[in-house]
Amino acid sequence: MPDWLQLMLTSLWPLLRAGLILTVPLAILSFVLGLGAGLLTAVVRLFAPKPLAAIAGFYVWIIRGTPLLVQLFVIFYGLPSAGILIDAFPAALIGFTLNVGAYTSEVIRAALTSISKGQWEAAYSIGMTTRQAMLRTILPQATRVAVPPLGNTFISLVKDTSLAAAITVPELFQQAQRIVAVTYEPLILYIEAALIYLVFSSVLTALQTRLETQFGRYGGFLERQK
Repeated sequence: MPDWLQLMLTSLWPLLRAGLILTVPLAILSFVLGLGAGLLTAVVRLFAPKPLAAIAGFYVWIIRGTPLLVQLFVIFYGLPSAGILIDAFPAALIGFTLNVGAYTSEVIRAALTSISKGQWEAAYSIGMTTRQAMLRTILPQATRVAVPPLGNTFISLVKDTSLAAAITVPELFQQAQRIVAVTYEPLILYIEAALIYLVFSSVLTALQTRLETQFGRYGGFLERQK
């Protein structure tokens, strides 16, 4: 067996283990929390009084206008200067959550504004309150619009978790770096790490396609193609 293949087989489980134990949970937790933050931010920007909407808009502006890596460094390396110490994993979770929240808020805001005014009027005409109209009429329709870009955001997030290695989170990519430091085989190890990310992304893409197909049964492009 070639030495490079033996190295890949030997390092496969440590890399997969780091991915399953840290990379995937970090991505899922960050996305779920970020999605909640994004929904709240979108609703505030659309329906809250102007001062609150301005604060939400400022948050989105800051996060979308600065690199994710810089945000992670500010949280993990910068905040200790102000007396705020955060461990590596929580720091990464906070950073990714804030980043996802800003980007998903724009997706959700666009999805909500894509629903015609007539849908609101129809909900009001049968006696719904604004809250009921939002939960029962607007959000279900907006969800179908938001699923594809939100799915893309999650897939990108799984890959972006590799940035957590820069703040010492022992996820998949940092595990590859540690093995490289011992074996001095960066090309083989980094290609292997890239292939594992590719597998994760491919699985998620397949799930996203199935989810889009499920939503498409109730209208939209897929229904019009029948």
